[in-house]
Amino acid sequence: MSSKFSQIAIVAAMLLLAGSVACTLSTNLPPFPLDVVANVPLPGAAVRFDYQSFDSAHGRLYISHMNAKQFVWFDCGRREVVANLDAFPSVHGVWAVPELGRVYASATGEHKLAVIDMNNLKTLAKVGPIDYPDGIAYAPGPKRVFVSDEHGDADAVVDATTNKLIATIALGGGAGNTVYDSNAGRILVGVHHKNELVAIDPASVKITGHYPLPGIENPHGIALDPSANLAFVAGEGNAKLALVDLSTMKVLGLYSVGEDPDVLAFDPGLKWLYVSAESGDVTVFREEGNKLARVGGFSMPHAHTVCVDPNTHLVYFPLQNLGGHPVLRIMKPVQP
Repeated sequence: MSSKFSQIAIVAAMLLLAGSVACTLSTNLPPFPLDVVANVPLPGAAVRFDYQSFDSAHGRLYISHMNAKQFVWFDCGRREVVANLDAFPSVHGVWAVPELGRVYASATGEHKLAVIDMNNLKTLAKVGPIDYPDGIAYAPGPKRVFVSDEHGDADAVVDATTNKLIATIALGGGAGNTVYDSNAGRILVGVHHKNELVAIDPASVKITGHYPLPGIENPHGIALDPSANLAFVAGEGNAKLALVDLSTMKVLGLYSVGEDPDVLAFDPGLKWLYVSAESGDVTVFREEGNKLARVGGFSMPHAHTVCVDPNTHLVYFPLQNLGGHPVLRIMKPVQP
């Protein structure tokens, strides 16, 4: 580890102590579903984080340190920061594409999508203009990157081969998260105000369907279970989660979650779904056929972003201020 990061190691013991009192059981939820494994100090100021992306090929976690204008690269095996890249204004979304050797990040403050080389950590391009780039998805067939333009009411499309903006798809409402549905070979976007999922053909960059989400207000966070052909869609406007059958595009059930749900993560091995909210509440469900069973829930300050390693089942929460410092809290499921 370079000297740039060695300074933060001295607070590790203090953070572990603080961690023992920084998790609280949410009211009206079943027992505590996760145990703390480690609190790893992170560089930068004690300010807001946003999206994460786990890279199974390299065992890395990429974390947007939004209000620090930094992009953190974390080695999950060694549990240490291997890079902390500056000059990413208001960085929101992040998505790793190991097959291309690229990481994509929404440099929202510049209204652009940043393209970073995984090997030499150099920024290859900043593509735009995109009004308010947020969530990111990659469609491997046509090799295109889709970016939620939340305030521009659109999805922006970037050619991953040329690093050029090739289309802007009007959605008629604010863009929530954008994901790639590998079973159907399509892009799915939650659309605020219209309260629907929109399907996009990544080859033609045309909308192929509008699917209402009754019971959901302002769909934002989305996660998928391709093996069961299910989607999980969180309504940031009414603290509800929809379970959606991707074959019929019908809502199978609605579930209560924390206030203003943000980022979702799904563990395909355990069939556990994590829903993190701006309120700091984290709700954990287990997928059981075409329904969800609540495993439990808890609360941590600023725990609005979550990511899971499907191989180890470890769960990652970047917390902006624990004992005066930003930390990466690593947790493991408590099996019944």
